[in-house]
Amino acid sequence: MDSNSDREQLNPLDEMNKEDAEKSLEEKSDAAQEETLQTPDLTPYVDENGYPTNIRPKDPEEETEGESNLVEHLGELRKQLIKSIVVFLVFFIAAFSTINVWFPYITRGYKLIVLSPMEVISFYTTISAALAFGFSVPFLCHFLWKFVKPGLNEKESRFLSLYSPAILILFVAGLAFGYYIVNPLSYNFLVSLGEMNFDVMVSAQEYARFLLLTTMPIGLLFELPVVALFLSAIGILTSGSMKKVRKWSYVVLGVTSALITPPDFFSQLIILIPMIGLYEASIYLVMRTEKKLEAADAA
Repeated sequence: MDSNSDREQLNPLDEMNKEDAEKSLEEKSDAAQEETLQTPDLTPYVDENGYPTNIRPKDPEEETEGESNLVEHLGELRKQLIKSIVVFLVFFIAAFSTINVWFPYITRGYKLIVLSPMEVISFYTTISAALAFGFSVPFLCHFLWKFVKPGLNEKESRFLSLYSPAILILFVAGLAFGYYIVNPLSYNFLVSLGEMNFDVMVSAQEYARFLLLTTMPIGLLFELPVVALFLSAIGILTSGSMKKVRKWSYVVLGVTSALITPPDFFSQLIILIPMIGLYEASIYLVMRTEKKLEAADAA
């Protein structure tokens, strides 16, 4: 009886010790789990050969998504290029089939000569291609805009949408300036200079080159204000920096006019004067834009 009573008296203590041991084991298990979660996984990646590596293998889904995006961009580019070519060919065929209509306006009544039968085709093809390109510019700009628009940020997209008409107007103004002012003045000056000592005969092919040289580059140079506004909009150019480099800019404009015009001082001067005017207009437009932005920020 005494031994049984002693066993009964020890049972509650044993149970308490057992419960404390179980709690201690549970606490240790929970602490080990938390430590495992907090410890970073230092296990290296395994390459295709089974060797450990620190480079994370590429996700097949990411590769597929990147390839699909590239295919979509190339498909869109192909689509816009096909549209541009079709538009250019339509205008080229229209210009080539109406040679007798625009021929007097191109030659201005000058006496031109051809040195071979193929030069006739070459002249017609060159001028028709130039006219087709000029008429296609609005459509080409539209197709280009549709392609690059998804990749532009909000500021760039808003800038191009606002100034697209100005880009076209300035290009046409440059072509008109070259056709009505630079080309006739330069041509008459050079021919008069040559007639002092030579019998001047101008071939049709050389005249076509001279006509394109005194029109197309000038149309591109007339885009200077839009280029300045764009650089200002993205924070690269300011009116203060344009004023500081004004003298050097005039030198660059002078060199540019010398490169794109016939090699005579008269033609270069004709182009340099409006280029300086466009540069000063660009400074004014950039200043005006900066004032509007400052007023908007103050409000």
